[in-house]
Amino acid sequence: MFISDFVLSLVSSLILVICVLVGVAFLT
Repeated sequence: MFISDFVLSLVSSLILVICVLVGVAFLT
């Protein structure tokens, strides 16, 4: 249960980072 919560938060932060990188790449 704890591991799945950790993986879920890790995936969410990874998606957030990817969205930011795509946004920066699109703006530049």
